[in-house]
Amino acid sequence: MAGKAVISLTTGLEDPERVTVAFLVAVGAAEQGRPTLMFLTKEATRLALEGVATAVACEGCPPLADLLARYAKAGGQYMVCPICFDSRRLDKSGLIEGAELAGTVPMWQWIGDEGATTFSY
Repeated sequence: MAGKAVISLTTGLEDPERVTVAFLVAVGAAEQGRPTLMFLTKEATRLALEGVATAVACEGCPPLADLLARYAKAGGQYMVCPICFDSRRLDKSGLIEGAELAGTVPMWQWIGDEGATTFSY
């Protein structure tokens, strides 16, 4: 089995290019068969809600909705910081496929003893 990948994303649609790059890295890992987790914090928590990640960051960039669909199809998972999510008064009933409210302890449990390749955006 390929090694795990964790992509930490703090940025939301205020910087759609950064979000696009993070999703490209996550999609690349998941489509290569790596167990892949995106850890969403701060403004990135909004991306875990249905209908939010719909931007196109730049000319020639893939739409975020397409990247989310590819990530889901490849089995990618999301852990969404519950503190960040709740502080923004977001509704957990609108979470996208593969997303769960989970903090740092569950993230470390998911990583486990074998470790993971990490990226932070």
